[in-house]
Amino acid sequence: MTRPRRTKVRLWRWRRNALRRRCDVIEAWVVLAAWGLAVVGGLLAAVTSAGAAERVFDRQRSGRQAVSAVLTEDAPAQAHIRAVHNNRVWVTVRWTVPDGSVRTGEARVVPDTAAGSRVTVWTDERDRLVSAPLSPMESAVQAAVLGALAAVGTGGAVWGGVRVVRGRVDRWRMKQWAAEWREFGPRWGRMTG
Repeated sequence: MTRPRRTKVRLWRWRRNALRRRCDVIEAWVVLAAWGLAVVGGLLAAVTSAGAAERVFDRQRSGRQAVSAVLTEDAPAQAHIRAVHNNRVWVTVRWTVPDGSVRTGEARVVPDTAAGSRVTVWTDERDRLVSAPLSPMESAVQAAVLGALAAVGTGGAVWGGVRVVRGRVDRWRMKQWAAEWREFGPRWGRMTG
């Protein structure tokens, strides 16, 4: 036994039709506007946030400089669980800033490094230890991920707004149907036999 095929009428809300209601047309325009806003808004959000992230990463790269530092103590051979990061341990290092003064701080180094060994650390404009800046490739990937998240967030916000509007339009439609049923329903009740 074959099933009857259902015919789908495209763009029925815009066609002239005795069954088309005002709320159907409003809902159609809301959905169309939402698609446009989701696409254009998502693209704008992605480009804007990716560009802003890329500028931040560029500023970070330009504001950090590599400095040679000396270990003031032996690095432990095995680190405590909380002290390990990328198979490195925290130890105290000493470096000289451009004005000639000596600074100390903690940096991550390879386990079992002897005191007096030279390591490269990164400092900011105020000569404080900071993490190494992202490479151009890493920053491009992170900027792209942030842009994609912004696009998805914008699309989600538009979708949520459309769900609210369509819910209100559906309630309005149900009230219209209820009013019409109250008017015409009793007339049909007399026809049953």
